[in-house]
Amino acid sequence: MKPNKKHKDSVFSTLFNNPEALRELYSAIEGVHIPQDVQIDINTLSDVLIRGQINDLSFTIDNRLVVLIEHQSTISENLPLRLLEYIGKVYERTVKYERRFQKNLTKIPKPEFIVLYNGNEAFPDHKELRLSDAFMDVQGLKLSDTNELPLELVVQVYNINQGHNSEMLKKSVTLNSYSFLISKIWEYRNSKFTLEESLRYAIQYCIDNNVLRDFLRKHGSEVYSMLYGEYRIEDEIAVVKEEVREEVRKETWKEAWEKCSKHEKITIARKSLEKGSTLEFVQEITGLDLDIIRELQR
Repeated sequence: MKPNKKHKDSVFSTLFNNPEALRELYSAIEGVHIPQDVQIDINTLSDVLIRGQINDLSFTIDNRLVVLIEHQSTISENLPLRLLEYIGKVYERTVKYERRFQKNLTKIPKPEFIVLYNGNEAFPDHKELRLSDAFMDVQGLKLSDTNELPLELVVQVYNINQGHNSEMLKKSVTLNSYSFLISKIWEYRNSKFTLEESLRYAIQYCIDNNVLRDFLRKHGSEVYSMLYGEYRIEDEIAVVKEEVREEVRKETWKEAWEKCSKHEKITIARKSLEKGSTLEFVQEITGLDLDIIRELQR
């Protein structure tokens, strides 16, 4: 069996995959206090065939609020669409099938969507992403626009890099420590150390300075492997972007990509596949249909 490319095994999800860590994290993000007697149940999505994790964190608070938290080093404008897919699966697995057909109203936990960003590019402390921004204009179909949206999903994105949302980080020791670890990795990488060196030095620095010391001592090799996998993907994205920049000379990445023809995107997709990139990765950077990418691979 080929490995599930949706599998998400990250340091972030490992750190917070217990009720008490989630209680601390959610309280810090929302600026509230969740008492110890309030029940928190984890229902993070997993693939039933190979038990691979396909989203970062999903949990319910007192069976009244379901929270989806995603950790991202690159922000995609399509996050609301992806989280819409996730929340549907969460309800499918947590609400009993027969309750969906009963006459009386079935109460379900209210959803909340949070993304924590800690990439290396500039990003504001907070930003909202809305599903409705992706809706196509229906005026061409001569339909009336009542401005009443039949569907909306709002994602709250927070920058958790050091120097951003300091009050939030102060309220969660674990989140602040994780943020510090990632900042040390970027610090070493920006000093021209290799990826392997940057990871080793950052992990050792945190152990020596009592930052996630017990966690890193216990899971050091696993942490290294997970971070290595995450940052290798970041490197792939950077390489492809650089190739595009060279091909379009002095135009910016955004302007160039908007002007790229389908033929040019196919060329980039072919180059990425030749370098061993996955189908999902190529689709993410090009926006091409998956069937086209499969045909290129063949």
